Amino acid sequence: MFCFQCQETSGGRGCSRVGVCGKSAEVADLQDLLIAELKKIALTRPVDREIGRFLVRTLFATITNADFAPASLEAKLAEARSLVGDVGSAARIDVPLGVLAEENEDVRSLKELIAYGVKGVAAYAEHAAVLGFEDEEIYAFIGKALATVAGEPSVDELLGLALECGSVAVKTTALLDEANATTFGTPRATTVDLGVGTRPGILVSGHDLLDLKELLEQAADEGVDVYTHSEMLPAHGYPELKKYPCLRGNYGGAWHAQAKEFGLFNGPIVLTTNCLTPPRDEYRDRLFVTGPVGWPGVKRIGARPDGGQKDFSEVVELAKTCAPPTELETGTVTVGFARDQILALADKIVEAVKSGKIKRFVVMAGCDGRAPSRKYFTEVAEKLPQDCVILTAGCAKYRYNKLNLGEIDGIPRVLDAGQCNDSYSLAVVALKLKEAFGLDDVNDLPLSFDVAWYEQKAVAVLLALLALGFKGIRLGPTLPAFVSPGVLKVLVENFDVKPTTDDPAADVAAIVAGK
Repeated sequence: MFCFQCQETSGGRGCSRVGVCGKSAEVADLQDLLIAELKKIALTRPVDREIGRFLVRTLFATITNADFAPASLEAKLAEARSLVGDVGSAARIDVPLGVLAEENEDVRSLKELIAYGVKGVAAYAEHAAVLGFEDEEIYAFIGKALATVAGEPSVDELLGLALECGSVAVKTTALLDEANATTFGTPRATTVDLGVGTRPGILVSGHDLLDLKELLEQAADEGVDVYTHSEMLPAHGYPELKKYPCLRGNYGGAWHAQAKEFGLFNGPIVLTTNCLTPPRDEYRDRLFVTGPVGWPGVKRIGARPDGGQKDFSEVVELAKTCAPPTELETGTVTVGFARDQILALADKIVEAVKSGKIKRFVVMAGCDGRAPSRKYFTEVAEKLPQDCVILTAGCAKYRYNKLNLGEIDGIPRVLDAGQCNDSYSLAVVALKLKEAFGLDDVNDLPLSFDVAWYEQKAVAVLLALLALGFKGIRLGPTLPAFVSPGVLKVLVENFDVKPTTDDPAADVAAIVAGK
């Protein structure tokens, strides 16, 4: 195997025996075969709605910490092979297999940058499609991108395709934003309890808000509480989710701490999408997976029937037999600062900037991870001057969202827009503030980026920011292993992308100075 699609890849170079994520060589090989078949589909079939949905569902299963189950991947592989178009009895279509099949380092780097961006786009497109929102132009681009990276494109063609991927990522996250707001209401600032109650509980992790809604409906009168975990925390800001009294609060932190937190929760856990780590025996029999996530031998919640709901009855019945959660912490956090909620404060924010009470906004969105170097983001948050406001989305927030960082004229110094896909909200806010201040260039705003990345959805968000014209983005705790020195040179020269350093104080000084 060889895999270097996530930030924690072995040695900062690539996993070649077993994935740091827990992915076996068998699973890695099946995913390589699956990606190859998806490229063949893109080369031989028009990407209509049916093919597009298959591509996004399948790509989603190959992102980091999603489908670890060989049987599930083999079933997807068989279906993919059945969908490859007819190229004639005397012909066959071959595509390079695996990352290292491309020998040119810079071409390989750009191909993988696009492939990972496309995986992120696919994940967001699938979330929107589950809610009934689709755009066939997004599906068409995914097909185009897969077909292009399967061939021998030039470096210039690949650079253009990478920025196009960013533009499509903007369109996709905008579509998902509309889907979420239409289905669950517009997020509003909400205080979320971090403690536990006295009733048995169900813990929901991952990203799928519709799964959570259906579970809440089925658990509403059953004497159990439902808690969010990791990227599900923003659910508390949606009116159509927070109206359920059984939505009790949030339990624990980011995905990488789940081995400890799931064990202490005592009740059943539902993993709705990616961000699964190898389950421990102490809670494996209480773990359920659904959607694109999988683990061998773990109980699965079946697909949603047309016009119906997923059946969470087994989860609810198991919860009734379990002890209440063991308390991890107390206190509260505030969520719900998506674009509409932040823009409702626009006049107050503009006045605070003009009066000098707010000197800088710092976007600290992205992913968390287990690397000790990620304490950097906690230290940056602590060291930022009191006149700086942090804009965040994604699970990177868990490095600082429970710190007491205070307010500025009633504006919290940490404004949490939601899940990683809600980085779109932060981009919209920046563009609206540019208008409010009468600026020609968004990069003239008192705005800095200090972004944490982990997996492929973060790659899609990065490309989206570059496509929107944002420059000077700090990226850490390490730069992607798949970015070659040649490609990095292009990113630095054209977009001023830069790595975080091992000196948070120095980075804070540069951020405050607008550098």
